[in-house]
Amino acid sequence: MAALVVVGALAGPPVAAHAEGRCGEAPARPWCDTGLDADTRAGLLLEALTPAERIGLLAGDELTGVAGAEGTHTGTSDGVPRLGLPTVLFSDGPVGPRQGMSTAMPSPMSLASTFSGALAEQHAAVVGDEAKKKGNDVVFAPAVNMLRTPLNGRTFEYFGEDPYLTGRMAFSWTRGLQAQGVIGNVKHFAVNNQEGAGPSPPGSPLGTAVIGGRLTVDARVDERTLREIYTPQFEQAVKAGVGTVMCAYPRVGGQYACENEHLLQDILRRDFGFKGFVLTDYGAAKNTGPSLNNGLDLDIWPGVVLGPAPVTAALIAGLTSERQVDRSVRRILRTLFAFGFFDRAAYVDDGSQIDRAGHHQIAGSLEEQGAVLLKNAGDLLPLDPGATRRVAVIGPEATVLKNGGGSSAIVPFTSVTPLAGIQARIGAEKVSFDDGSDPARAAAVARAADVAVVVVGDRAGEGADKPDMGLNAGQIDGVDRDALVAAVGAAQPRTVVVMQTGGPVLTPWRDAVPALLEAWFPGQNGGTAIARVLFGDTEPGGRLPATFPLREADEPVSGDLRRYPGVAERVDYEEGVLIGYRWFDAKGLDVAYPFGHGLSYTSFAFSDLRLEPGGGEQDAVVSAVVTNTGKRTGTAVPQLYLGLPEPRPGVTQPPLQLKGFERVTLPPGGRRRVRFPLDERAFSFWDTRADGWRVAPGCYGVAVGASSRELALRGTIARGATCAA
Repeated sequence: MAALVVVGALAGPPVAAHAEGRCGEAPARPWCDTGLDADTRAGLLLEALTPAERIGLLAGDELTGVAGAEGTHTGTSDGVPRLGLPTVLFSDGPVGPRQGMSTAMPSPMSLASTFSGALAEQHAAVVGDEAKKKGNDVVFAPAVNMLRTPLNGRTFEYFGEDPYLTGRMAFSWTRGLQAQGVIGNVKHFAVNNQEGAGPSPPGSPLGTAVIGGRLTVDARVDERTLREIYTPQFEQAVKAGVGTVMCAYPRVGGQYACENEHLLQDILRRDFGFKGFVLTDYGAAKNTGPSLNNGLDLDIWPGVVLGPAPVTAALIAGLTSERQVDRSVRRILRTLFAFGFFDRAAYVDDGSQIDRAGHHQIAGSLEEQGAVLLKNAGDLLPLDPGATRRVAVIGPEATVLKNGGGSSAIVPFTSVTPLAGIQARIGAEKVSFDDGSDPARAAAVARAADVAVVVVGDRAGEGADKPDMGLNAGQIDGVDRDALVAAVGAAQPRTVVVMQTGGPVLTPWRDAVPALLEAWFPGQNGGTAIARVLFGDTEPGGRLPATFPLREADEPVSGDLRRYPGVAERVDYEEGVLIGYRWFDAKGLDVAYPFGHGLSYTSFAFSDLRLEPGGGEQDAVVSAVVTNTGKRTGTAVPQLYLGLPEPRPGVTQPPLQLKGFERVTLPPGGRRRVRFPLDERAFSFWDTRADGWRVAPGCYGVAVGASSRELALRGTIARGATCAA
């Protein structure tokens, strides 16, 4: 494939050396002097703008691009031509530019399953490259909200249930995107963890659910939980140099996120040190004065709340001030200068520049490394293509590639379905197909084959949450997927189930089938990747970024309307820091498949745990040896968990928290020592009494292993305490 062009250093935004772009010559326009820093240049241009021009930069200027048609842009902010301020063009999103046809990349949930920052950068580089070659300057991604409930319709678009994993992925994805010369937009800040229960009324905006809809819900979350669970991933994107932040729809503590002083001023700007600008989710701006006063800079769509008329009216009424307007405009301009926006030529919207074949291959490779093998009894997988005479491919998802719509509704350049991928791998003449609409008929087809591959999925997407965690939830085709899997499993002892789901689902039939592969929403080359995994051309490289429960009733928000979807549009986050595996561990609940779980086609052993003092910014270093004890090359994902002591009564700590991971590929017999550096933050909790991060004295449990429930090595680190060896 053609190499992706890297613009600027990965560690931060690109800086132009000469004014070769659209700004103009410095004598006439002093803000075009590239020898000045971004703050100074922004101040000079701000002075040159008239009051009306300044106000005009606070809102988006185009409404129809949100439909995603070729030659349009999801968002547009017109510039000021007389001063050399170009128009800024925005695009979705997390799996590719939603602008005509693009490469549909695997879902962020699939990417999170790789547990790899390097692969996150690769994924983002494709998205950034295509967004740039479609003429965009800013990309609405990454999406980093937490999986609080698997019912969330946008679970597929996020990185799972753990803030550390999500933060690592957010950091790397941001770097990979911005290295292509476009500006990232981390979203949705903050506590945007549900779309709402029940369908949206006909004709209403996307996300106007009956109960707990994202446009109106009020999330009540305590400060410690906010700091430890729902904002650290945004902090990591800021550390990666992200240029913009998208504020979310919900209210947080009674105040809308896009006018929430605590979120935007205290946490984002003061504590995280964010220097870029904040823009709205589409339609998330509510009130003109509070928005400007509390930290919103750009109402990108529909541009009504911060449009010229309401801003002018708010100024006249004394609800905001010219100082606030200038502050927001300066932040927008400073960001554009810092990223070299003025000092380069405009990106041309020309999709013919895109390396379609190369990106298609990358999409497939990333899906292979994100696919999670949940079960493989009797080593049924990988299948031997030479010894397999007939494969029955069954199921309604065998001929489709699932996606979650909304900002990830990509029209792919091309696509390979699971059925097509398997046919291409072993020959169409060896493949029988049944759509699964009649379980009895499907069972007969399976019985006549050497092996059955049942492909099923869920229905999930932006705008509404799932009614339950079952595969049949919300489906409209009438196919009973659970009954189908059970019937085929009973008829064919060599049955493999492949799931295309947005997140964790219930698997009541898991004991009736020997093999289960989670493919997530796999992107446009998903069928090729699935076939390569099934037939052993590559191994399934993923590990679960979220827990698969035994029962929906075991979920932390299940059965309590106050926790989800809310009562009178208020949702109480009473589970606190205990979400995902933290909840299941704290409550002693068995699960179907734990966080971090994922099988390989080889085996690994963990040994020789070492706990050593750190140096510099490192407080300590944990290391362990990983050995490939199997017969083929494979990838291990050793994971480090810490058990923090409870600092005082009433401050609950989960039994374990992920604090490190590494992705290691080893040949048979190969071994490697993996190191996990730990800084002070790894040992810290948010102390509400001190209003800051603190390390409690005590004994910190250390555990290393293959998943949150398979931890072969254990030790203890003492911090201000004497601990048993």
